[in-house]
Amino acid sequence: MKLHLLDRSSISNSSFTTKVNEYPYFLKIWHYHPELELVVILKSEGTCFVGDSIEKFEVGDVVLIGKNLPHMWLNDENYFDQDKDEAAKGIAIHFKQNYLGEAFFETPEMIHLLELFERSKCGLKFLNVGTDVIDEIQEMLEMKGFLKTISFLMILDKLAKHKEIKKLASDGFINSFKATKSEVQDNVQAYIFKNFNKEINLEDAATIAHMNVSAFSRYFKRVNRKTFSRYVTEIRIGYACKLLMEKRFNIAAVCYESGFNNISNFNRQFKLVMDCTPSEYLKNYNVKTNTI
Repeated sequence: MKLHLLDRSSISNSSFTTKVNEYPYFLKIWHYHPELELVVILKSEGTCFVGDSIEKFEVGDVVLIGKNLPHMWLNDENYFDQDKDEAAKGIAIHFKQNYLGEAFFETPEMIHLLELFERSKCGLKFLNVGTDVIDEIQEMLEMKGFLKTISFLMILDKLAKHKEIKKLASDGFINSFKATKSEVQDNVQAYIFKNFNKEINLEDAATIAHMNVSAFSRYFKRVNRKTFSRYVTEIRIGYACKLLMEKRFNIAAVCYESGFNNISNFNRQFKLVMDCTPSEYLKNYNVKTNTI
């Protein structure tokens, strides 16, 4: 799977684009684009990959993805079952950071929106967004011209002032992705995100990068500031955390679903990354959710 640069240049007379995507399942494409993207999930659930983060997504989620930030939406397995009547539906709004002019968002009245755009470079998930905001976004889709523009600004204003926001991708990922902008790095990361829960090895990654193993190992550590094995482990553990929170699998099943071959190694790697065991993580998560 290759990392795709998507061209969303609009030929319509509009400064930003709005679209409702409805499919049996969201397209599994690891991609990025120069536009920011505001996503609202209306139907379905699954896993959202943003940079090096792995998050569960579900109905009502609102996510703002910064410009040139790689991402992918992957529905749960049951959405790929042709015998089941499942559907995935979401709203996607794409816009350039300067979509209303170079200086518009630098004015005192709009500077908080510019700050929101800057924060979105890592991807932002807005937690506990009210149905009123989602309703406003859906209503905006039916508007045109001036009213649509004003409505979108008001929605961005509410999101910028929202108190519960989770940053997604790590600063390390953003810095390395900015620094390289290379096809080698794009293709290697695409390989990792496609295969992290299957068999994955350094030799195959080196082949994709057209390097020998030693040269690739040095290159990967220099660019990503961690070894290839550590990078893959962190992606797998992130996915394991997502599965544990969903409570669809026991810990043993989560181990194998995340790409690990045995429980003891899974527990050891989980503790190294998360500073707790899988059972402790699950216990802490249950305590936290029960007190909300």
